[in-house]
Amino acid sequence: MIPNWFIPHLLQANEVARRAMASGAHPFGAILVAPDQKTVLDEQGNLDSVRHAESVLAARAHAAHSAEFLWQCTLVTTVEPCAMCSGTQYWANIGRLVYGMSERDLLDFTGNHSENPTMSLSSRVVLGSGQKTFEIIGPVPEVREEIVRLHQTFWRSQA
Repeated sequence: MIPNWFIPHLLQANEVARRAMASGAHPFGAILVAPDQKTVLDEQGNLDSVRHAESVLAARAHAAHSAEFLWQCTLVTTVEPCAMCSGTQYWANIGRLVYGMSERDLLDFTGNHSENPTMSLSSRVVLGSGQKTFEIIGPVPEVREEIVRLHQTFWRSQA
């Protein structure tokens, strides 16, 4: 069972993704939640194919906070982070990941799209390959359909 505090944060991340899409970027959104599990420290939507929401947010968090503090924080994101974003989370030392939709589900929407050549490399594999033990929660079925709708709208318009 998913703790109740994750759901509003996932919905907020999806609103960040909606704003990213409205500005012409891919519909991905991420927020950084403080150790109190209530306070949102920062948010980020996708900027382009290289500056993903999660990696930009994690890099900015790393510059602003200590590794000890970030280990107690949570990266909440709409879609399971790619290998690049998971690696950035690892190096930034953000100890928990919560995501709404799996990267495998994303591949089902994007296919072999040139703007999103999704890798079949789970964030669990990337984060589990290092020397730290991350808490990873996802996908979260309670928000999946809302996230899916946003991606269906976007990727169908890109076809």
